[in-house]
Amino acid sequence: MNTILIKNPLRVATMNDSHNEFSGGHILIEDDKIKSMGPNPLDILADEVIDASDMVVTPGFINTHHHLYQSLTRNIPLMQDQPLFSWLTNHYEVWRELTTEAVTASTQTGLLELMKSGVTTSSDHLYLFPSKASPHLIDTEIEAARELGIRFQPTRGSMSLGISKGGLPPDDVVQTEETIQKDTERLVAKYHEDSPGAMTRIALAPCSPFSVTPELMKQTAAYARDNNLQIHTHLAETLDEETFCIEKFGQRPVELMHSLDWLSANSWYAHSVHLNDAEIKLMRDKGVGVSHCPSSNMRLGSGIARIRELLDAKVKVSLGVDGSASNDSGDMLLEMRNAMLLSRLREQEFWLTARDVLQMATRGGATALGRDDIGELSVGKQADLALFNMTGLSQAGGLSDPLAALVFTTRINPVDHLIVKGKMAINNGQTQLNEPGLVKQHNRIAGEMLHQAQARTGINFLKH
Repeated sequence: MNTILIKNPLRVATMNDSHNEFSGGHILIEDDKIKSMGPNPLDILADEVIDASDMVVTPGFINTHHHLYQSLTRNIPLMQDQPLFSWLTNHYEVWRELTTEAVTASTQTGLLELMKSGVTTSSDHLYLFPSKASPHLIDTEIEAARELGIRFQPTRGSMSLGISKGGLPPDDVVQTEETIQKDTERLVAKYHEDSPGAMTRIALAPCSPFSVTPELMKQTAAYARDNNLQIHTHLAETLDEETFCIEKFGQRPVELMHSLDWLSANSWYAHSVHLNDAEIKLMRDKGVGVSHCPSSNMRLGSGIARIRELLDAKVKVSLGVDGSASNDSGDMLLEMRNAMLLSRLREQEFWLTARDVLQMATRGGATALGRDDIGELSVGKQADLALFNMTGLSQAGGLSDPLAALVFTTRINPVDHLIVKGKMAINNGQTQLNEPGLVKQHNRIAGEMLHQAQARTGINFLKH
């Protein structure tokens, strides 16, 4: 039995049903679960003791939308100021150079960046499989995540509608429905864990209405229902997408998803920016989840999502940093801050509070991913915690509400301690990974991919 005692915390945000917070007291972790907690002191012998008198303690954050491979293509000059469709078209040419080594490096880079901002669970959406690369790129991601010790819910992404069939992506990064289905079945059999406390769960994620066929969408939804899996895709991200769906299918994006049997309690959607009142009500009635990606929405000029209305309607709203080519960061604390601040460009009745976005990053994320064992600090729940020292320069003068200070202020230093399943993943800000070596490898691969894409296409990606 392994025990960790967190003593005298500055502030604890439980994120439980009652939204309880307390100062002082203790949290006792025994193996992978929270054994005891509360504002009363506890004086016992533990294998490890953390003095948290200067620390805010929260549930580990949950990131519900990402494209980890995109950390290889951050802020490329040609795509810095493009909207979604042209941004995608140009990026596809670079992503066609993806390799197994590239996926390993980008997965570790992206997940470590998240962990340093307090994330203990992350999803990922890998949907393109270049024909010259290994078909087992999801396996590569899972192995990289296991080395870091983070909970991981990768999605078996897919694209089946190449440019020759009216889609947006090149033909050599899409796959047939048969290939996608066979690999889905293989991944679920090999990696998916149903039990509480699972470290790896597989979800299914066709990319978008402009890169998959309706047949694949229906097939995916049916397989997920039969096998108790979550499903995920992009939805209502831009007005271009809305126009595409109306012109091609005669339906708005949400209506299209409804007709494809995709509005269900096991589904969650990235972005969901352009929704009307009736669509919000329908999403509530069907029990779907939403991954709000404020930084990406601003970066690509997609719009301001109606998050206050979604929350008030009891839609399951979570947070996602999205891919690092459209953010271009993987910092969950920054994502929370941007979610709060972006809402305040609307009328005051639609503003989000610091605790709203903290809820989205914890309980909201767990609910969107179909989990009730993470996302809150309560006895019996999984011991996933983030501890942040609040004595830094950026927090000076902000401790009248130390919990809100996590959102309102910015941080120079990473999370101090990150505990996943009762084990130290980050201790005193340090990880076991060779970070300088990883960054060097990552930059080399990114440079090679860009050079190869330029040589193949003749496109000057370095031109603004």
